[in-house]
Amino acid sequence: MKHVTIPDSILLSVEKPARYIGNEIGAIYKDPEKTPVRIAFCYPDVYEVGMSHLGLQILYGDFNRMDNVYCERVFAPWRDMEEQLRTHNIPLYTLETYTPVRDMDFLAFTLQYEMSFTNVLNVLDLSGIPLYAKDRTDRDPLVIAGGPTASNPEVLAPFIDFFYIGEGEVSYEELFRRYEEHKAAGGGRRDFLEKILDLGPIYVPAFYDVTYQDHPAPGASRTPAIRSITPNRPDAPLKIRKDIVEDLDTAFYPTRPIIPYLQTIHDRATMEIFRGCIHGCRFCQAGQVYKPVRYRSKEKVLELCRQIIKNTGYDEISFTSLSTDDYPWLKELMEEFHREFPHVSVSLPSLRVDAFSLELMQQLAEGKKSGLTFAAEAGTQRLRDVINKGLTEEEILSGCGLAFHGGWDRVKLYFMLGLPTESMEDVDGIARFAYRILDTWSQIPKEERSRDIQITVSTSFFVPKAFSAFQWAPQVSEEEYLNRQKFLNEQIRSRKIRYNCHDSFISTLEGLMARGDRRVSKLVYTAWKKGCRFDSWSDQFRESAWREAIEECDIELDYYNHRERPADEVFPWDLIDYGVNKAWLRREYERAMEGIPTPDCREHCTGCGMMGFARQGLCFMPREEKK
Repeated sequence: MKHVTIPDSILLSVEKPARYIGNEIGAIYKDPEKTPVRIAFCYPDVYEVGMSHLGLQILYGDFNRMDNVYCERVFAPWRDMEEQLRTHNIPLYTLETYTPVRDMDFLAFTLQYEMSFTNVLNVLDLSGIPLYAKDRTDRDPLVIAGGPTASNPEVLAPFIDFFYIGEGEVSYEELFRRYEEHKAAGGGRRDFLEKILDLGPIYVPAFYDVTYQDHPAPGASRTPAIRSITPNRPDAPLKIRKDIVEDLDTAFYPTRPIIPYLQTIHDRATMEIFRGCIHGCRFCQAGQVYKPVRYRSKEKVLELCRQIIKNTGYDEISFTSLSTDDYPWLKELMEEFHREFPHVSVSLPSLRVDAFSLELMQQLAEGKKSGLTFAAEAGTQRLRDVINKGLTEEEILSGCGLAFHGGWDRVKLYFMLGLPTESMEDVDGIARFAYRILDTWSQIPKEERSRDIQITVSTSFFVPKAFSAFQWAPQVSEEEYLNRQKFLNEQIRSRKIRYNCHDSFISTLEGLMARGDRRVSKLVYTAWKKGCRFDSWSDQFRESAWREAIEECDIELDYYNHRERPADEVFPWDLIDYGVNKAWLRREYERAMEGIPTPDCREHCTGCGMMGFARQGLCFMPREEKK
């Protein structure tokens, strides 16, 4: 097997050569001759972003603990390196052995956000792999995709050989074992795809046909809705059921993570303390697809922390989850951790403001006192009830007040614009909310607070996602997004309050990809051909190219984005089973339209469908333990 040689002249000509050389501390090296299954694992963004992703570190370590598997890494090269690779006819290669990606058995993508889709195509092209799955031969690697954005696999379906639905620590070992046997027997790619249909979490798009209605969908002028997505083979399952790790204490966790040579987005150690979320925020996809809640025990967390800190030397560790303060033993964990590691600071990136207590504040202050970030999401209580946020304004002000008393001088507040039923009164509520927080700070005696305060109000635009209660909801038009953004900006006039906002057209594209079907794949391809790469990077985003591609592909935004979908509409993702049933999500949507909140899972089961899905997690605790 050949290896790529990168001349020093190329590395010295690009912005950050450390992105492309590998050899980091913690990288795993094996003998390729003794590992029959070779995987190129790709995070389709720049190195610094991909190396900050915990899922990559977990699967990289988990795959490499298998004796028959060698997993190597590849990332989307920045534009300067892409130009060098194309100019010198150098194929994209893995960081561990500099093996051309095309020579591997698998190219596996993790999909974390929709605006990485053009990068997926660019990685395939730079690797010399045909973009469309139908054009590949037995000479090409099998192309896999997984991750939360694979919950709606249809937009990328023509480009992917198969999708893995759910958490990768479960069935990959069996999949690779079958591939090793299949490869030794000289089998072809299609035969292998047929052999893995019974694994459960495997979706092979080529084995399913999509049909469409004969007339435009309600709310659309020319685009028909989906009539059906059906298997074209008798052994292809009608539903693809996600995989979940049932016991985090026995699951693999990387205690020798790779330590990059350059600064990454999250330059610290990471400790996942639990998966899932007990809250039912109706805009949130992650809260549904990662159900049920599964906790890692306090003892196991501390054991893993000891190994990670010893093996890395980091002086900061992040306790991560979707809602970190819902960890049942957080207080005890923080106390024991600080006693054992007084020199290591702790960050809690997913902190709910209603759980911000004086005690927790003091524990966080033992490390670095950085700014605090709270996600209020909506500016009025009415709208917070619609989205089921489960927060009151008084709770948020109380949490901020405690932070100000403790000396914090930076608070960042996240909101969304364009939420279902939102009015200009709700938008104005965001500004009024920020001023109430400023008043909370000013009312604290000067000797008890910081000398100055900086409140940052950050708004993103609501994007309906698959498997959320708002998957039926219309997305606000780009013009209306801008109207609300302009109105809010005019309401914020204090120098102590800073306003940041997202790009409205990128949010429109994200909504198109999030709920798109196979017809949208043509748009991704056309935009890529026009030079679109790194679309989530504002300085790289090519708006005119995307607008041209939408027009050329005759994509009707009124169909994909701006209409409310009928209750009985067939969604592109209906054949995927994440355990949360569609009828329950519909009930949640209807409750949202009535402004009726739903209690979280600790209070009582609301019948989402997860009770019968697994044997571990909050769904399966005895009732007295839930209280």
